[in-house]
Amino acid sequence: MANNSYSGVKNSLVEANHDGEFGCTLKELRSLMELRGAEAISKIGESYGDTQGLCIRLKTSPVDGLSGQPADHEKRKTVFGQNLIPPKKPKTFLQLVWEALQDVTLIILEVAAIVSLGLSFYRPPDAEREHCGRAAGGVEDETESEAGWIEGAAILLSVICVVLVTAFNDWSKEKQFRGLQSRIEQEQKFTVVRGGQVIQIPVADIVVGDVAQVKYGDLLPADGVLIQGNDLKIDESSLTGESDHVKKTLEKDPMLLSGTHVMEGSGKMLVTAVGVNSQTGIIFTLLGSAEDDDEDEEEKKREKEEKKKQKKSDDTAETVPAGSSAALASTFVIRGVASPWLPAKAQDGAAMEMQPLNSDEGGDAEEKKKANLPKKEKSVLQGKLTKLAVQIGKAGLVMSAITVLILVVLFVVDTFWIQNLPWVKDCTPIYIQFFVKFFIIGVTVLVVAVPEGLPLAVTISLAYSVKKMMKDNNLVRHLDACETMGNATAICSDKTGTLTMNRMTVVQAYIAEKHYRKVPEPESIPSNILDMLILGIAVNCAYTTKIMSPEKEGGLPRQVGNKTECALLGFSNDLKRDYQAIRKEIPEEKLYKVYTFNSVRKSMSTVLKMADGSYRMFSKGASEILLKKCYKILMANGEQKVFRPRDRDDMVKKVIEPMASEGLRTICLAYRDFSCSDGEPDWDNENDILSGLTCICVVGIEDPVRPEVPDAIRKCQRAGITVRMVTGDNINTARAIATKCGILLPGDDFLCIEGKEFNRRIRNEKGEIEQERIDKLWPKLRVLARSSPTDKHTLVKGIIDSTVAEQRQVVAVTGDGTNDGPALKKADVGFAMGIAGTDVAKEASDIILTDDNFSSIVKAVMWGRNVYDSISKFLQFQLTVNVVAVIVAFTGACITQDSPLKAVQMLWVNLIMDTFASLALATEPPTEALLLRKPYGRNKPLISRTMMKNILGHGVFQLIIIFTLLFAGEKMFDIDSGRNAPLHAPPSEHYTIVFNTFVLMQLFNEINARKIHGERNVFEGIFNNLIFCSIVFGTFIIQIVIVQFGGKPFSCVALTLDQWLWCTFLGFGSLLWGQVISSIPTSRLKFLKTAGHGTQKEEIPDEELEELDDMDEIDHAERELRRGQILWFRGLNRIQTQIRVVNAFRSSISLYEGLEKPESRTSIHNFMTHPEFRIEDSEPHIPLIDDTDAEDDAPTKRHSASPRNGTPSPTSNHLLPEASKAGTPSAPGSPLHSLETSL
Repeated sequence: MANNSYSGVKNSLVEANHDGEFGCTLKELRSLMELRGAEAISKIGESYGDTQGLCIRLKTSPVDGLSGQPADHEKRKTVFGQNLIPPKKPKTFLQLVWEALQDVTLIILEVAAIVSLGLSFYRPPDAEREHCGRAAGGVEDETESEAGWIEGAAILLSVICVVLVTAFNDWSKEKQFRGLQSRIEQEQKFTVVRGGQVIQIPVADIVVGDVAQVKYGDLLPADGVLIQGNDLKIDESSLTGESDHVKKTLEKDPMLLSGTHVMEGSGKMLVTAVGVNSQTGIIFTLLGSAEDDDEDEEEKKREKEEKKKQKKSDDTAETVPAGSSAALASTFVIRGVASPWLPAKAQDGAAMEMQPLNSDEGGDAEEKKKANLPKKEKSVLQGKLTKLAVQIGKAGLVMSAITVLILVVLFVVDTFWIQNLPWVKDCTPIYIQFFVKFFIIGVTVLVVAVPEGLPLAVTISLAYSVKKMMKDNNLVRHLDACETMGNATAICSDKTGTLTMNRMTVVQAYIAEKHYRKVPEPESIPSNILDMLILGIAVNCAYTTKIMSPEKEGGLPRQVGNKTECALLGFSNDLKRDYQAIRKEIPEEKLYKVYTFNSVRKSMSTVLKMADGSYRMFSKGASEILLKKCYKILMANGEQKVFRPRDRDDMVKKVIEPMASEGLRTICLAYRDFSCSDGEPDWDNENDILSGLTCICVVGIEDPVRPEVPDAIRKCQRAGITVRMVTGDNINTARAIATKCGILLPGDDFLCIEGKEFNRRIRNEKGEIEQERIDKLWPKLRVLARSSPTDKHTLVKGIIDSTVAEQRQVVAVTGDGTNDGPALKKADVGFAMGIAGTDVAKEASDIILTDDNFSSIVKAVMWGRNVYDSISKFLQFQLTVNVVAVIVAFTGACITQDSPLKAVQMLWVNLIMDTFASLALATEPPTEALLLRKPYGRNKPLISRTMMKNILGHGVFQLIIIFTLLFAGEKMFDIDSGRNAPLHAPPSEHYTIVFNTFVLMQLFNEINARKIHGERNVFEGIFNNLIFCSIVFGTFIIQIVIVQFGGKPFSCVALTLDQWLWCTFLGFGSLLWGQVISSIPTSRLKFLKTAGHGTQKEEIPDEELEELDDMDEIDHAERELRRGQILWFRGLNRIQTQIRVVNAFRSSISLYEGLEKPESRTSIHNFMTHPEFRIEDSEPHIPLIDDTDAEDDAPTKRHSASPRNGTPSPTSNHLLPEASKAGTPSAPGSPLHSLETSL
């Protein structure tokens, strides 16, 4: 798709050029952006003269930008394309239906139903009918026997229902997710200059010729050429893989590429390529075209060709000469498909590394790469659920197999042995029909047993939560983050903007030897100091930072840009001076040099060239850092006075510490003059430049704590979540704010330390970080001040890797700066700030806080816990139904030779339980009560003992009632017995009552399932959940319709009012019984087991963990299958090694010649990671274990290659003993071959 749209752009472009609209074509610009560094500069010089010339060709002004007229924009969009990368086409509804049909149990049902349909039309001659045994006879009414086809048709119909519901759910989920994506994209805005005004526009509106302002923390939305830059450094690793930051200057390298991150500095760029023509766009287009071309067809072809290729690649492996670079290629195995040989580049002397490519779906592999998400374990919940579903599925399969067996045996014994009938040819179809009926019953038992509603419940619950969390200012980027948040045990929060309001104001100042407790009057300050101060503030704050008039009358002025700088600009306004006038006089282009703020400098400086040729530099930064570099200070008379270390200590004690203890952030403003007689200083030598400063003033900036934060933090602490504050501020400010927030309480013995001290405590003598040292520190640590981004990352990693606590800590982190990226990625859940956050931080995060507010995190915790509880509720309900339905069908079939619940009825029950119940129970809104308990942790079972008690208790109650009705119902209600009815017999009142009571008990039990912690009041808050009420009510109405009018398809007969009341009363009994169960204390029932544990790290052997580090997700169900393969593999490996040793001694050559390096055998993982291994011949065939084939119990099917060192010696090529050549000619590619023959 991307390709077509691109060629469309090309054509429109050619025509546009004939009109001579713009002075350069799309093609020229595209080829220009592919150049780097010196090449690019010379190209710009040759073609356009300079960047100014390029601006003229693109009809734009480097100062005022584009005119901003809509017609001009439209023209630019048609000629140069839009700044959009067309998304992949969503799956259509039909594709989703097709996917839902792939479900194995459904396919089995469809086949059985079709067979049953076909057979129901066969009718043996009436005379013969009596000979076919008792069960077949006894149908008096002709019309009844003609209705035999209905059951098959009804099954098919209900299968269609299930499929449509599933597909619709998937479709709406996909739609929601796309809506979310587009919302994230719309929120991304970028600053451009249009018509001389600096405005923010959505990224999609940027066109070629725009002049964009780039600053620290931006993610560049388009390609461009630098027009003016201050100390600009860019991280291009996302495109080039080069981890060092690239310095961008007009002289050396002016090319800025989309998708790269601005790490330092600021500047302006001329946009030259957008959308699919930008560097990122080109890569996306390549990925897209590789993906889009009808994946499905390709996959089918690939699967057909698979075997051929396998053979071919086996042959090539042997024929390619060892020296050629093509021999150094490897076959990647994706989903058991050997892709063609990929020749390595000749200059890569080393072999290509072999990577195990594990992908859940062929097409998804690229998606994953594209999204470039951090590797995370499968979320806690997914892991537990997968394991549980596999266990339940196995049990169901066994039960259904036994049911079918018993039915068949009983029928055969009864007909041919007890009645002693011969097998008559004419009766065969009737017998087959019986067998098919038994088979259908078996499959229905299986369908009811398998909880296919589980994944649905999880999806609905997550999707619903995500939608609702948007209202609570949480924009969730990765679905499972929402549920992980429910398990969080620690939150490491930033201070500025998260705990505080991020509306900085200067409230105290120390100017001209006087400490002002509030902002001074301008008259009280010497005019020369005041002028110097205002000039310093105006030019030494980023020009993108400004104070705008308030949006509403009487509101606070709007602060745009860096909040600390806004405070200083506000300070200049409070001093009745206009900083804008100075900025007009000295535009950004006239600044001689700018050292922008970064986390290492912790200060910012701007150099101006004065009229007489001298230079003046203004600096601002953290007071304790900048004061060390001051050697003079301005006095009250405006003169300079020497500033000694002793004076500095005085000032720290008398001014800075009192300010900090009140929670103020202290900023020092200073300047330095460079006289023209000394010549031009060496600007690159920062240490020299940034010394010998003269202090103008120190200001105290207050950032008030958000009013709702202390309460939110109290809730967190009550919920068992530790809140830690990690900030770049000094320790006194940090401590003051932490006390105001309630992170530190008076009388606590918690730690509050600085980054330096933290590093000193966690490192050993060699300067290496030791986990044991971190473990001693973090449990007590509450505030980390003056911390660098690395400290934050170290702390998060240390807490996550720690094993001191009884359960693994789940850590959430908030961050807004570019430098927070690593910590956000490392954390279990990363929160980025929606307002103050940079694009880089948002990119690395899992959840974006759209209001930057800490209390929104508490809401996220609540929703996360709610998801977990919703799924437990659903499980409790589902398992009760499963247990009862399976046992009823099983015992009923064994005793009465027919399931009391018919196939169609079972499917209806399955639909209520699975689809509707998952909707009803997964959409329960969260309550504050969720925050009153500790987090569950990774190893807490999904089904607690209380839940197990409920499941078994209700199961027993329902079984007693159903069996009573089944075997004594006809006497109680005085109706005909429905047991032992012949084939195609009309439905009976008896069995209708059984079915009806069963469904009504489930309905009332659904209300019981709303509480899982043994609460008594199950109705509490039931009307807050309209979905729940409407589903229970709706199901009840449909049940009435089915029973009264369902007739033959549902095997039902209309019941009288009396019978209905009895059924309802019995159903209501389960609510009363629920009260009885909750009276029994769980602690008394020692025999109850829990189920659905997460897999703990300790259970996995080390080698396997090493291997799993390479995988994207650890899947707990597949691990069981894997373990066998690994042991098998090791066994095989050892045998082969022994054989080689024997061989080596026989042929008396050096012992190690044919062996791998000893360490290559310690773990499978090493086979993948050591690039020294060459793939030169494929004789011994060691299987590569890869994720996707774990299900084909088949190392035997897999193409494999043997890693080995050095060139093969003549003998090492045929390592198996001579006997093997004469041995059985089993497939030479199979490891089994080598194993059998070697043995």
